[in-house]
Amino acid sequence: MSVKELLRSRHRMARAAMTEDDRNQAGRDLAVQGLTWANQQVSEQLAAGKLRTAESATFAAYLGVGTEPPTLRLIHALHAAGNRILLPVCQPERTLSWVYWTPDSAFTRSKYAPIQEPVGEQHDLSVVGSATGMFLPATAVDRDGNRIGQGGGYYDRLLADLGAGGWNVPGIAVVYDSEVLAEGSIPAEAFDQPVRCILTPSAIIQL
Repeated sequence: MSVKELLRSRHRMARAAMTEDDRNQAGRDLAVQGLTWANQQVSEQLAAGKLRTAESATFAAYLGVGTEPPTLRLIHALHAAGNRILLPVCQPERTLSWVYWTPDSAFTRSKYAPIQEPVGEQHDLSVVGSATGMFLPATAVDRDGNRIGQGGGYYDRLLADLGAGGWNVPGIAVVYDSEVLAEGSIPAEAFDQPVRCILTPSAIIQL
């Protein structure tokens, strides 16, 4: 078993041992911290002229399921603050399409991954390329920015495709506090795409 697989297994076991109360509190705290980060992105991009109005801000997010850090409160908080929200739909060959989410959106089980996906018109990569920011799922992140995902490779592919297309979208990886690891903890492979910011229930960590 590789180092990444061992780390992924260890953190999944720790997640499974959390209480429902702990997960609910983490969801509430992630909503506060995540909205703070989103507001920072909006302010910075307005000042730099990259965003015309605050009302035009769009964030790509995802719905945390099972023992993942809960993101539904964060998604609602982002929407309530006036942002447009994109959620992913898994496609063949580890690619993603995107649906604009509202509180009225329905969800359905993915054909390709153990997640819930929004129902609606699907859009290609370009909508994320013009987004104000994106929230990335992770199982752990070290302080070099190396990230362990869920093992499907969808977000490594997404980040690589964004880079290849010349899009530079600020991203932040979402984990529990205990899943921020020391420098050098996660081996980097050729296909890995490092992150520069981490969101936990207690902090926004800039790398």
